[in-house]
Amino acid sequence: MSKPAPRDLTVIGKKYVTPNMLRVTLGGDGMEGFPDDQASAYVKLIFPIEGDDKDRVLRRTYTIRHDRMTDQGREVDIDFVMHGDRDDGTDHGGPASNWAVNCAPGDMITIGGPGPKKLVDPTADWFLIAGDMTALPAVSVNLEVLPADARGYAVIEIQSEADMQELVKPDNITIEWVINPHPGTNSTALVDVVKKLPWHDGQISAWAACEFTAMKELRSYFRDDRGLGKDDLYISSYWKQGLNEDNHKTIKAEDAKTAA
Repeated sequence: MSKPAPRDLTVIGKKYVTPNMLRVTLGGDGMEGFPDDQASAYVKLIFPIEGDDKDRVLRRTYTIRHDRMTDQGREVDIDFVMHGDRDDGTDHGGPASNWAVNCAPGDMITIGGPGPKKLVDPTADWFLIAGDMTALPAVSVNLEVLPADARGYAVIEIQSEADMQELVKPDNITIEWVINPHPGTNSTALVDVVKKLPWHDGQISAWAACEFTAMKELRSYFRDDRGLGKDDLYISSYWKQGLNEDNHKTIKAEDAKTAA
């Protein structure tokens, strides 16, 4: 199947969901023909490289947090994690977050996708969902689509208590917030809490996405210590401390070969 052609979307608005999470709403005529029900699917934000005469671009991957129809047409929300001092409008972790800080209603952004959604298995007996702030949009959608009687845990690493969000979830899913002011510098913050969780009886569906080093530690725990197989577990690294997305993609591919 061929990839969807890139499309140009319009910035409808933006707002801070929490101090370190900025939500940008996209819509406009470019949404025509966009597949339905794409919350938790990923898109590629495409940025031209200034001064490059070979028409090369940067692509940055983000999760669709919400997908809805309004009186003005179809809209999607993209949440951006903020890093560094956002008061100067220049240093927020990369080209995508810098764009998000500086964009205004009416601006255009080219996107590719959407790519496939990765969700927990709703037929499992219980659930364990883990992620850092980069995965919070996908974690949130996973919680929203769980059956009403679902039980288990969601472990979410955030930068400060102020970054806690009100999440829609089943009553028997317990959320454990993990405060880590410096994401990527303490890879065990998320892992340590996951390892301490009581293990339920029955078939589990585990889902985890976070920084590369933390992902590897979680993968080892789930596979080696708990014996989970591919049907029980989705796990992915969304970023790696000290690397941009292009370099992370290379290391991620190399890791996948050895971890298969």
